[in-house]
Amino acid sequence: MSISIEIARRVMDACKQRAQEFRSPVSIAIVDAGGHLVLFERMMAPYGWATGNISIAKASTAVMFNQSTDAVAQWGTGIPGFASSMASMTQGRFIMAAGGWPIRMGGATIGGIGVSGGNAPGRDDEIARAGLAVLEAAAPHSSYRPQSLPPVPQQQHSPLQPTPVYPSISAPPAQQGQEAGNASPQPVQSSIYLGSDQEQQPGDEQLPFDDYRESRGGQ
Repeated sequence: MSISIEIARRVMDACKQRAQEFRSPVSIAIVDAGGHLVLFERMMAPYGWATGNISIAKASTAVMFNQSTDAVAQWGTGIPGFASSMASMTQGRFIMAAGGWPIRMGGATIGGIGVSGGNAPGRDDEIARAGLAVLEAAAPHSSYRPQSLPPVPQQQHSPLQPTPVYPSISAPPAQQGQEAGNASPQPVQSSIYLGSDQEQQPGDEQLPFDDYRESRGGQ
């Protein structure tokens, strides 16, 4: 889910109203969840051109780390070379200065806002939070409430499948008769004939070993 142009305009109007109350012409940038610019306005036209790039960098930084730019500055300053490296990798869309906040609806980050050019310490941050307050106040209205997702159906756990029953192999007729008479089954005996490869022809006799030696002449 990303911020729509209608919500961005509502946030922008609230920030501008707060800036006018402070007599502080600032630059305001609103980006979507991917850091792309959705809405921008520079109240001090044609001056204050530098504040425009700074406000965009604040909004992008807030979305990038999903926290305020003031919080990023607090822990980022303790990392040597962190600010310069991030600014180089993002082509200048990273900055560690107060005035940038992620925009959330329904617990999801849908965009970010950045304000630059305030004429007093903490003024950028206060103007940005005025825009967020509008969304918090508009949350009960259906037009600004994120659509709820349908409930996830609970998984139906299928009962355990019964163990498949395979047909048994029929026993030989002799064994079937024994089983019918409740006789204990007899073990099947198998004999292995170890002889020559040639099958014995009818009429051939196998002589005992002693007779075989006599027929061979005692060899």
